Amino acid sequence: MSSFQPHSSHWGAFSGRYEDGKLEIRPHPADPHPSPLLGNLAAIAHSPARIGRPAVRRGWLEGSTGNAQNRGADDYVEVSWPQALDLVSKELRRVYADFGAQAVFGGSYGWSSAGRFHHAQSQIHRFLNVLGGYIRSVNTYSSGAAMVIIPHVLGPYDHFERKSVTWDAIERSSELVVAFGGMAIKNTDVHGGGISAHIVPRTLNGAHARGARFVLISPLKDDFPAEVNAEWLPILPGTDIALMLGLAHVLASEGLHDRQFLDRYTVGYERFEDYLLGRTDGVDKSPEWASHICGIGKDTIRKLALSMARARTLITVSHSLQRAEHGEQPVWMGIVLAAMLGQIGLDGGGYSYSLGALGNIGKHQLAVPLPTLSQFKNAVPDFIPVARIADMLLNPGSAFNYNGQAMRYPDIRLVYWAGGNPFHHHQDLNRLRAAFKRPETIIVHETAWTSSARHADIVLPATTTLERDDIGAADRDPLMIAMKKLIEPVGEARDDYDIFSEIARRLGRAEQFTESRTSKEWLAFLFETTREALIAGGHEAPDFETFWERGEIRLPLKPDDGGPARAFRDDPSGSPLQTPSGKIEIFSETIESFGYDDCRGHPRWYRPKMEAEGDASNYPLHLVCNQPHQRLHSQLDYGDFSRSTKIKGREPVRINPADAAERGISDGDILRLFNARGSCLAAAVISEDVRQGVMQLATGAWFEPNDPTAEKSMCIHGNPNILTRDVGTSQLAQGSTGQLTRVEAERFAGELPPVRIFEGMKFADISRQARKS
Repeated sequence: MSSFQPHSSHWGAFSGRYEDGKLEIRPHPADPHPSPLLGNLAAIAHSPARIGRPAVRRGWLEGSTGNAQNRGADDYVEVSWPQALDLVSKELRRVYADFGAQAVFGGSYGWSSAGRFHHAQSQIHRFLNVLGGYIRSVNTYSSGAAMVIIPHVLGPYDHFERKSVTWDAIERSSELVVAFGGMAIKNTDVHGGGISAHIVPRTLNGAHARGARFVLISPLKDDFPAEVNAEWLPILPGTDIALMLGLAHVLASEGLHDRQFLDRYTVGYERFEDYLLGRTDGVDKSPEWASHICGIGKDTIRKLALSMARARTLITVSHSLQRAEHGEQPVWMGIVLAAMLGQIGLDGGGYSYSLGALGNIGKHQLAVPLPTLSQFKNAVPDFIPVARIADMLLNPGSAFNYNGQAMRYPDIRLVYWAGGNPFHHHQDLNRLRAAFKRPETIIVHETAWTSSARHADIVLPATTTLERDDIGAADRDPLMIAMKKLIEPVGEARDDYDIFSEIARRLGRAEQFTESRTSKEWLAFLFETTREALIAGGHEAPDFETFWERGEIRLPLKPDDGGPARAFRDDPSGSPLQTPSGKIEIFSETIESFGYDDCRGHPRWYRPKMEAEGDASNYPLHLVCNQPHQRLHSQLDYGDFSRSTKIKGREPVRINPADAAERGISDGDILRLFNARGSCLAAAVISEDVRQGVMQLATGAWFEPNDPTAEKSMCIHGNPNILTRDVGTSQLAQGSTGQLTRVEAERFAGELPPVRIFEGMKFADISRQARKS
C-alpha cells in the first residue's frame, strides 16, 4: 500500500495518496479550518475535461484563408508532441523575425501552481525573455485600481497597510471593525503559493468574544462570518464612496476629526474638506446626501461615524469595491477616513486594504526570502494594464492613458498563454471572443479544455501540480513543503518547464533557458536562497535532501511590531512614506497634474457611467459578480465540490424574495439573465441574504456558448462575464470593472440546453497530411 505524500495547494497544505485509481486527500493536521476546496482535487486524475494530447485547430493547421474567424467553433486535430513543438517553434521564429518581440503578447494570469518552480507565469516570462522579450501586462484583475492608487497615497503597494495590521492585533485590540465590502471567509480559504493554517475564523471569534463590534457594509449579508454577529448595512452596490463621504462629513462638521494627526501625517486635507463640505461645488456631502445615493439611513450613518470616533476603529476595504467604475475612489477614501480618525499606526486600528481577501494577508511576515525562479529582463518596455487585453487586440495603434502616461496599444500577431484562463477573468466575453479572432496565432498551455483552450490554435497539455515535484511556500506562511508528485501525468501532459525547454532547444536557446539544470536540480538550487538566509539568521538550515526527506520545514517569522504604519506614526521624519511628500496624500498633486476628468486630486463621488448610459432604467437589477466559494476563480470547476453546488448543471444565482415574487420566480427555476451585452442561464436561489434589487452570481463557471458561431452568444452554464462591461476603472488605473453590472432576469422558456463543457473534446479525423502554409 502506498504511503501519503506531502503536497500543497492554493487552498491548503495536505497529504495525498493515489491508489486503485482513486486520490485520497488528508488536510494538514495543523490546519484548524481546512478548506472544502480540497474536495476538487480528486477529479484531476480522471476528468474527461483534461487534455490528453497536443492538439491544433483545424483551420490554422490547414492554413485556410480567414480561418481565425472560426476560433471557438473550429475542429481540433490531435498531433504528436514532436509535430506540435515544431509548429510552435516555426511560428515563434517567423513572428520574431518578421515583426519583432513587440508583436508577441505573453499572457499568463492565473494561479496555476502553488509551487515555486513550476509556476507557469514565471516559466513563460523567462522563456519569452530568452527569445528577446514580449509585450507584458501589469497589475491584476483582482486589484488593478488599488495597485495604482495606493502608491500615490501611501507608497508601494503591499508595503504599508498589508504589513501593518495583523489578525493578532485585531483579536487583542480592535474595538470596531468597519468592513467596506466585508471579509468573506470563502476568500480566506485561498492564497497564492499555499496556506498551511486557516486562522481567520479563530481570530475573528476571539475578537468577538472580547467584545469587538463588526459592521458589514455590503449588499450581501454573508460577506462576513455569521458567528461574529456583524451589523449588516445593506448598501446599494457601487456607492461605498458616498457612504464614506457621509461618515467623513459627520467627523468634520462635528469636530471629531483628529486635526493633530492630519496636520502632522498628511497633506492636502484642507482642499479635500472644501469638497466635503460643499465649498467648491455647492454640494454638501452630508449624511442626507449620502443616504439618497447609498440606501443607508442618514441616522445610521451619523451613529456609525460617532461610534468610529469613540472606539479603536479599523477600516477595511475589500478587493470587490475597486473592481467597479471609479474603483480607485473607495480605496483612497477609506485611507482618508482612517486618517481623519487619527488611528493609523495604532494596534488594531487604522486602515487595511483587502484584509480577508486572501488567507495569508494579516499574518506575520516571514523573516527569510522564498525560492524564486529568475524571469530575466524583458527587452520590450511596452506593456498594457492587464484588464485591457481585448482593447489591445481590437485596437492596435490606438491611444490610451494610464497612470500619467500617454500610451498606444501594440499590434499583436501572436499570443502565447500559459497559466490562467482569460475567459474567466475578462469582462464582456462576446467582445473578448471577437478580440481573440484578431491575432494570427494563439498558443496555449492548458491542463483542461477550458474556453481559453477552445479559442487557441495550438494547445499543449500541461501537468497539474499533482503530477510533478515542487517546493510549496508562500508569503506570510511559515511552512515550506516538499510537494511530492502524487499521480503520473494524465495522458501525454508535460511540465511547462519541459515544454519550454524543448522549444528553446529547437530555437537554439536551450542553454540560456535551462542553465543545464533538470527540474529536480532547479529545486535544489532555488532552495539554497532560503537555506542561506536561515544560516545567516542563526536558524536551523537543513540541506535540500534533508528537507525533501522530512517533507516540510518551518520558517521563522518577524515579530508583530505594527509594521511600517507604526514606524511612520512613531517617527514620520525618520520613517517617511514613499510618496512625494513623505506623508499620506489626501490630495495628490501628482494625480491632479494628469488632468483626468475621472480621477482628480482627491477622492470624490462619480456617478456610474452605466447609469448615465441607460443601463439602470433598462436593466433594473444590480448583479454582483463576486468570487465563488466552491472553487478558486475557474480552477477545477469540473471538481466534485464545485459541481455539487450546481443546480441542473448551472451556476446558482441568488435573488431577493421580493424581486423573485415580482418576476414569478421560484427556487430552482432556470433563469435567463440579460442586458445589452449578452445573456446567460443560471439557477435561482431565493435568499434574504441578498439586498432587494440585487442578484449575486459568482464568477468561474466555464464559459459555454449556446452557439459558438454566433457573434453574440448566450452562456448556458452561468458565466456572469458575458454580462459585464469591458471598460477601465478610470484613466488612472484602467483596472477591471467586472464586479458589478446591471441586468434583468426572467424564467427561461423553452427546451433547456445540456451543459457539456466538462465532457472533453471530440477531434477531427484528417486523412490527408495537413500543413500550415
